[in-house]
Amino acid sequence: MGRTLYMLSTLVLILSVSSLASSTSLKVDFYKTTCPSAEAIVRRAVNRAVSLNPGIAAGLIRMHFHDCFGCDGSVLLLAASTAGNPSERDHPANNPSLRGFEVIDEAKAQIEAECPETVSCADIIAFAARDSARKVGGINYAVPAGRRDGRISISEEVTQNLPGPNFTAEQLISNFARKGLSVDEMVTLSGAHSIGVSHCSSFSDRLYSFNSIVSQDPSMNPKFATLLKSKCPPRSIGDSTNPTVSLDASTPNRLDNKYYMGLKNHRGLLTSDQTLLSSHSTRRMVLSNAKHSSSWAVKFANAMVHMGSIDVLTGSQGEIRRRCSFVN
Repeated sequence: MGRTLYMLSTLVLILSVSSLASSTSLKVDFYKTTCPSAEAIVRRAVNRAVSLNPGIAAGLIRMHFHDCFGCDGSVLLLAASTAGNPSERDHPANNPSLRGFEVIDEAKAQIEAECPETVSCADIIAFAARDSARKVGGINYAVPAGRRDGRISISEEVTQNLPGPNFTAEQLISNFARKGLSVDEMVTLSGAHSIGVSHCSSFSDRLYSFNSIVSQDPSMNPKFATLLKSKCPPRSIGDSTNPTVSLDASTPNRLDNKYYMGLKNHRGLLTSDQTLLSSHSTRRMVLSNAKHSSSWAVKFANAMVHMGSIDVLTGSQGEIRRRCSFVN
């Protein structure tokens, strides 16, 4: 019975997102004739990596998010491929915290052996994010493909495009809206923080230097704050240690709606997490996602597909890289 329900829910997710493919030049089963094994190769690589290290799933989903806002594989490029100028990969938001590059490289090498210069690195990232969601959350969906790889990667663009850990709900809404993503999609995609970790430096101000009146963020559950202080003690001058803490300690390796339950209990780790409950613009969506796990999963799949279509290169634009870290 459990397997039947899983298959039915998977079918619903696939059907719910397949209609979105027509809104762009991307297509589901894009490689059906040119490289029919492409998606299976990526899925095997992801499954192997996540089985060995569940945290890789969060890394690959995050990689897709950091690449998208222009999904062209530019986040993979090394500085050596950008005339020595810092690339997106070198930006502090990505280096050293972004994980999963080796999974993309492994899948790409195997695909190149079977279908040379056919499958883009940008599509491999999108497939890997989907397969990660399936592996750790049972969220499966069809990925429209046909992206081409960009030849440019500029570190400064990361700051311009990606939301920061201290963003308010209004800043998040504005940031996502610039790329055509709705408020509900923003709240839905924030649920990816159900898995993964954050460095203490991204939220330590909530523990020790919130504002000029109080040192600790009053919106944070006091017991949760005490726990975090034990994991993230104050840093002295010259101290370079920067431990990590699970974004959602309740189910750290399961992509689910427990993230929203944590927000209800004032256990959101980042300012950009907890603000979703405190803001009138997003509070209702948080409470709904906390209550309805299945509908959140469907919305998450839809939002991932929409995000994956942002500012893509298609047709003769860009290139199909032979190696994901370097332009041809």
